[in-house]
Amino acid sequence: MSQQINQHQQLIASYTGKMLRDHFGKGPESVFVSIGSNVISIYLRNFVTPSERVLLEQNHETIIHQIREKLLQMIIPEISSYVEALTGIKLKEFYYDWNLHSKTMMLLGICEGSVMKGAPVDTDYPGKQQLEREMDTLSQQTQRIPDEIVSFEMNPRMLVIIRKGILVHLEKELIRLGQGELLKRAKRNLEKSFLHNNNILDSILNKRVQDSFVDWNFNLDKSVTLLITGNK
Repeated sequence: MSQQINQHQQLIASYTGKMLRDHFGKGPESVFVSIGSNVISIYLRNFVTPSERVLLEQNHETIIHQIREKLLQMIIPEISSYVEALTGIKLKEFYYDWNLHSKTMMLLGICEGSVMKGAPVDTDYPGKQQLEREMDTLSQQTQRIPDEIVSFEMNPRMLVIIRKGILVHLEKELIRLGQGELLKRAKRNLEKSFLHNNNILDSILNKRVQDSFVDWNFNLDKSVTLLITGNK
C-alpha cells in the first residue's frame, strides 16, 4: 500500500471520529478505513453513547435507530465532502448500518468507476462462488435472486457483497407509499438474522463471520453487505 493511501485512510478515520464525537457527544473507540477499487469502507468499534446505553436497557432500540438515522443524514454529506477535498474523488453512493449490541458500525461509500486507486481488492478470494450462491439463497428467502452480484475482499478481514435487482413488486409499492424506512428495517432484521446464524458462511470462507452489516439504495434497487471475519 502506498504511503499516500495509508495517510488518506488515517486522515479519514480521524475526521470520521471527530464528526461522530461532535454530533453524538461521544466518538468510537477505534475507526478502521480501507480504500480499494471504487469503494471506501469505514468500520467503527465500541460506538454507543451513554444515553443510547440507557435506552438499550429500557428496550427502546427504535428510538436509537431513529436518532442515528437523523444524525447520519447530517454527517454523511460532510464526510463525503471531506473525502472529495482530500482525494479528489466524489462518492456517488453511501451506505451505513450498525449493530447496537456489539457496538459496531459501518459506513461505505462508492464512487463511479475504479478511480480510487487504493490497495488492490481480491476479486478471486477462496470460496467466492460458493459464497455468492449462498447470498443468492438468502436473497431468494427474503426478496428474490438478484439480477447481478459482485463480491470482493477489501482486505483479509473485510468482504463486500453488492447485489443489484433484488426488489419485488410489493416492496416497490411500499416504497412508493412512503414506507421505505419500515421496509428497510424489516429486511435488515431478516437478512442479519440469517447472516448471524449461518455457519455455512464460516465453512465457505474458512473464517468466522464476526460482524455483518447490510444496507439498501432503493432508488438504485441495490444492496451492499459488509462481512467482518476473523479466525475460526
